Amino acid sequence: MTTALTLLNDIFGYPAFRGAQAEIIERVAAGDDALVLMPTGGGKSLCYQIPALLRPGTALVISPLIALMQDQVAALLEAGVRAACIHSGQSATEADRAERAFTEGRLDLLYVSPERLLSPYFTSLLVKAAPHGLALFAIDEAHCVSQWGHDFRPEYLKLTFLHERYPEVPRIALTATADETTRKEIIANLHLEGARVFIASFDRPNIRYRIVEKANARAQLLAFLRAEHEGECGIVYCLSRRKVEETAAWLCAEGLRALPYHAGMDSPVRERNQTTFLREDGVVMVATIAFGMGIDKPDVRFVAHLDLPKSIEGYYQETGRAGRDGLPADAWMAYGLADVVQQRRMIAESPADERHKRVASAKLDALLGLCETSACRRQRLLAYFDEDSGPCGNCDTCLEPPQTWDGTEAVRKALSCVYRSGQRFGAGHVISVLMGRNDERVRQWQHDKLSTFGIGADIPEKEWRGIFRQMVALGLLAVDHAHGALTLTATSRPVLKGGQAVPLRRAPEKRKAATPKSRRIDAELTAEEHALFERLRAWRAATAKEHGVPAYVILHDATLLGLVRARPQSTEAMRHIPGIGARKLENYGEALLGLLCSPYHGG
Repeated sequence: MTTALTLLNDIFGYPAFRGAQAEIIERVAAGDDALVLMPTGGGKSLCYQIPALLRPGTALVISPLIALMQDQVAALLEAGVRAACIHSGQSATEADRAERAFTEGRLDLLYVSPERLLSPYFTSLLVKAAPHGLALFAIDEAHCVSQWGHDFRPEYLKLTFLHERYPEVPRIALTATADETTRKEIIANLHLEGARVFIASFDRPNIRYRIVEKANARAQLLAFLRAEHEGECGIVYCLSRRKVEETAAWLCAEGLRALPYHAGMDSPVRERNQTTFLREDGVVMVATIAFGMGIDKPDVRFVAHLDLPKSIEGYYQETGRAGRDGLPADAWMAYGLADVVQQRRMIAESPADERHKRVASAKLDALLGLCETSACRRQRLLAYFDEDSGPCGNCDTCLEPPQTWDGTEAVRKALSCVYRSGQRFGAGHVISVLMGRNDERVRQWQHDKLSTFGIGADIPEKEWRGIFRQMVALGLLAVDHAHGALTLTATSRPVLKGGQAVPLRRAPEKRKAATPKSRRIDAELTAEEHALFERLRAWRAATAKEHGVPAYVILHDATLLGLVRARPQSTEAMRHIPGIGARKLENYGEALLGLLCSPYHGG
């Protein structure tokens, strides 16, 4: 592996491989197939980029997003690697130049979308390029081949033709998210039965997970952003296009730089917003899940959810877009009973067959278990992917352990009230009856005459909302999807009969918490170091603008922080900063030295 390690040092500027990277690279470079499951930010790209440089010919990288292709190619060119991409957004001249370089064997890597790859024209280009050698086929975002996943793309099912036509060319399929069902489907659908499967740890220790009970979700989001991520880059996920537009406009009105992104927007506006997010600092992207797959931006400092995702895979994949540079990042979500009702309704009303609905319901149940757990969230998250771990100390339940209480009596009262009111009403009305509210709707239905009227007056409304949310999550109550009414389930019978206890999670008390230690990436810098960090960021922004690439393609924040802390006084000393390879040292070494050696004029 000496050659591979030399490439890692000289081209990419990193001192050593992480985890299974070396083993994966050795296997693919030797001509064997591999399926790689590695978390976002774990270094998947190097697993095919280095074998591409070790093997003769051009590596073909199949990637589903134009923005990702462009960023990967820009980063490789900055590092001195011969790379190009072919996509629908190019001019005819640009596409022709890339095609000619490919067919003449002048590229190390060529990025292409699955749709473009499958076209008859591109198939003819493959024939022309074959005599110069095809180094490998890398299938990125391989979970798109799974019909269970929310990123399913039919084109991925046709990628088996690569192996059928070029059986001697090794393939590497890569994804950040795949449970056992999805893994089996990737292997079957891409005919990777002979591939060695590499499963890296799914843990992202730099991400802090936090799930809060919805009160006023927008206000809660704003408080979170103002307290911990003022001026930083992040993503806010919403379920509907309308909510995306409204939330982005509201955040702008509150003084944040927010942009909307969803599939219903005009394509040029959507692409412009994505480019702004990728290339500028401090932008908050408010989006549906149409945004994010393949986003390579390493300095996303938070991912927030204003609505419940559909599954743990979706949640893991979306939150995984934060902190790809390994620096501290937050995954924050506001969650309430209405989210559970909405997701259950979406499953019930979907055109999918009963088998798919059962799978979707089981995936939602697993996510609800993560939301309602009083144990370590990371432990629960990793257990879903069959990975054992201890309490992490870096999630809300570890930092502020919630209390549990015996909710059996309260649950029995609630179930009894749902039953006696006819199983025709939502949680709001049932809570009014339990609390003994003598309002017009209660009187209209004569529910003030029920034996359950007022039997829950000793419990505050907010607590009742939490109880009902947990009852739905635990399957003790179902939701009538046509009218939103709560109904009893088979699971609720033993509780009503007094044969089963129901421990519940208690809502945390509102208290003035101690000011948390800042997790901003520049929090521990001195005034002088902070001033230098800002000078480096300004230089990087100007250089990136001049080159027409995102700032992180020039240097990552982690590399800038490394320069600030080490203060190398020569280009030779700069070689030891992770992220600075030979080409970047040659291009930027002197400029960086000038900034690092300039005197500090502080206040």
